[in-house]
Amino acid sequence: MRLYPGETEAVGWRVVTVRDVVRQLREASPDVTGRPRMIAIDGRGGAGKTTLAERLREAVPDSAVVHTDDIAWNHACFDWAAALAENVLQPLHRGESVDFRPTPWITHDRPGSITVPAGADVIWVEGTGIIREELAPWLDASVWMQGDLDEQERLLAVRDGDSPEQREHVADWLREELPFMLREQPWARATLVVAGPPWTDHDRDTELVVAPPTGP
Repeated sequence: MRLYPGETEAVGWRVVTVRDVVRQLREASPDVTGRPRMIAIDGRGGAGKTTLAERLREAVPDSAVVHTDDIAWNHACFDWAAALAENVLQPLHRGESVDFRPTPWITHDRPGSITVPAGADVIWVEGTGIIREELAPWLDASVWMQGDLDEQERLLAVRDGDSPEQREHVADWLREELPFMLREQPWARATLVVAGPPWTDHDRDTELVVAPPTGP
């Protein structure tokens, strides 16, 4: 399996139910009251973060998903943590609702806004780069999706295309992604590692393949 430089391959993989994963993530922050739990889902493009976030959202009534791609849109690959914390995570920590239009949305006439209602049980925050030291004060638990980078790149190309423009975009992204991941090592910070894409047989509707977090 090809992993990031510095990433350790997880061991002790096992098949568990989605409900078991939710329970383990809740137990990582047992004292949360008066506000939603903030649970991060990190991994490379093509790892299945959005799909996992949606499965977890469906498993937890009154939960919502925030996509960091919406914060990063026409802004920066990774330099969006302050905007996310100030305009999304901190209001949710205060028990408030969120209705946020990032500046690039305004300047590029993107309709709508990032909205999260008050009173949610769990907020699933998904995106590459969400597990980082700068955001640790606002996150109660986290998932790192580990998988073969070659397979994830293949799935990303299937999803986003393989035009010259897209290949150039991916090359620009990797120039920032690789040093970022080496510095932050999200796989070591995570509460739980989830296989993405999973290679072990399991029921894709009700189960996940998980392992304990890996060391630095």
